[in-house]
Amino acid sequence: MAARRLSSLLTRSLSASRLLSSGRNHGGGSSISRFSTAAAVEELISPPVQINYTQHLINGRFVDAASGRTFPTYDPRTGDVLAHVAEGDAEDINRAVVAARKAFDEGLWPKMTAYERSKILLRFADLVEKHNDELAALETWNCGKPYEQSAKAELPMLARLFRYYAGWADKIHGLTVPADGNYHVQTLHEPIGVAGQIIPWNFPLIMFAWKVGPALACGNTIVLKTAEQTPLTALYAAKLFQEAGLPPGVLNVVSGYGPTAGAALASHMDVDKLAFTGSTQTGKVVLELAARSNLKPVTLELGGKSPFIVCEDADVDHAVELAHFALFFNQGQCCCAGSRTYVHERVYDEFVEKAKARALQRSVGDPFKKGVEQGPQIDVEQFEKVLRYIRAGIDGNATLECGGERLGSKGFFVQPTVFSNVQDDMLIAKDEIFGPVQSILKFKDLDEVVRRANTTRYGLAAGVFTKNMDVANALSRALRVGTVWVNCFDVFDAAIPFGGYKMSGIGREKGIYSLNNYLQVKAVVMPLKNPAWL
Repeated sequence: MAARRLSSLLTRSLSASRLLSSGRNHGGGSSISRFSTAAAVEELISPPVQINYTQHLINGRFVDAASGRTFPTYDPRTGDVLAHVAEGDAEDINRAVVAARKAFDEGLWPKMTAYERSKILLRFADLVEKHNDELAALETWNCGKPYEQSAKAELPMLARLFRYYAGWADKIHGLTVPADGNYHVQTLHEPIGVAGQIIPWNFPLIMFAWKVGPALACGNTIVLKTAEQTPLTALYAAKLFQEAGLPPGVLNVVSGYGPTAGAALASHMDVDKLAFTGSTQTGKVVLELAARSNLKPVTLELGGKSPFIVCEDADVDHAVELAHFALFFNQGQCCCAGSRTYVHERVYDEFVEKAKARALQRSVGDPFKKGVEQGPQIDVEQFEKVLRYIRAGIDGNATLECGGERLGSKGFFVQPTVFSNVQDDMLIAKDEIFGPVQSILKFKDLDEVVRRANTTRYGLAAGVFTKNMDVANALSRALRVGTVWVNCFDVFDAAIPFGGYKMSGIGREKGIYSLNNYLQVKAVVMPLKNPAWL
C-alpha cells in the first residue's frame, strides 16, 4: 500500500508538472527558465517545525556527548547551520552498547511476550501518524527532499513498515525436526543480541524503519548511528518510541562521524550484529572492522548503477516518464536509481528528445513549495561531486542535452541534466553519481544489452520496459541484480525484499528475509524413552 502511494504520488506530481508546461515540451526559452531560475528567485518558506532533539539517546535519556563536543547540521537549501548536534565518539558508542547489553541481558524487552512487543511497535506507528507533519517537515529541512514526498509518501511508508514488523513479532518460531533415532529435535529462533546499525542520509526515516523494525520484532536491542548529514529525524523518532513504551536501553541513538563513531560501533567487541547502508567503499571498511573485531555478522546495502532498459516495443511517452522518475527521484540520490538508461536504437532518437523535454520541465526549488519536484543535493560535498561528474561527461564527449550547471547562487541546487551518446567506458556510465544526471545509451538487441547491463561491479536493481512478457521474463532472469522492476520502478512495499548482488551488498532487507538478519538458530536435541512414534 505504501509503495503504491509512493508511486502514485510521484506519478501525479510528474504528470501535473507536464500539464503546467503543456505546449512547451520540445524546447524554447520558457521551458529552460522553468528550472534555471526557480531556486534563484523564490523566497524560502520557513519550515513549520522546531528542532528539539540534538543530544544522544542512551539508556532512555537524552544526553550530551561525553566529550561535550557538537557538530553542525545544515539546511541544504542555503548551506546555513540548522542546529548543533552532540558529536559521538568511541566513548559515547561504548556507553550506548553497555546500555543495550544490559537491556538485552537483564531487561524486560527480550523477556516480553512477542504480542507485547508488537503492541509497542503498533503504538509507535500510531504516533508517527500523529506527528506526520512535524517529522515530514524535519526530514525535508535536513535532507532537501520535497515536502510532498516526505509527508504523503515516506511518512505513511514509515508507519506501514513498523506495522508490518509488528505483525511478524508473534509469528517467529522454530521447527520440530525428525531425526534418525530416538530423539526429539527442535530449533529455536533466538534474538541475536545487541545490533549495531548505521543508516545513510538519503532516506533517514525509511532506513530507520528498515533497520529498527525487524531488529525489535525479533527481540533485540539496538545502537543506531545516524548519518552526520541528517541526524534530526531519527532522534525525534526515538523520542516517539519512548512515548510508545519502549523500555530504556532497547533503542539507543548516537550521532557522529563515520571514522569515529561509526568505526567504534563496527569494531565494538560487545556488538553481536552489524547492519550498514551506504557506499560500497565504506561498506568494505565496515566489513573489515567487523571481521577484525569479534567476527560479527554484517548486512550491507550498498551502491548501485542500475540499468533501465527500454525495449523497441515501448510506449515511448510512458517510458520517458518512468525513466525520468527512476533517475531523478529524490534528487537522484537513490542507491537503486536507474542511472544507465539503455534505449533500443529504433526508438533512441525519439526517446532522447522527449527525455530532454521532460527534464527541462522539471520544477526545481524550495522543497517546501507545493509543486516542486526537486530540491537541493544534500551538502556541498555531494553538490561538487555531481558537478565534477557532469564535467567528466562533457570532457568524455557525451552529448549534453540539457542542464549541466549549478542552479541559483545559494544552496546546493543542480539543474536536471541529460546526456546522450553515452558509452559504457565513460565515468558517468560506470560510477555511482548520486545526483540528477541521466545517461542515455543505445543498444541493438537483447543479448547485447544483457551483457552490457551486467558488466558492472554493482548489482542492486534494474528496470525493464516492454509490452512483451517473454522479453520481460528473459531479462528478469538474465540480469544479475537483487530487484527487477518490470514496467514500474521504485516499488518499495514492506513485504518485498531488497538487496544486491556483487558489490551492491550482502543480505536482504524488508520482508520475511530481513528477520533472518536478527535471529540465531539453535538446535535442541533430547533423547526419547520408548517413544510411541518417531
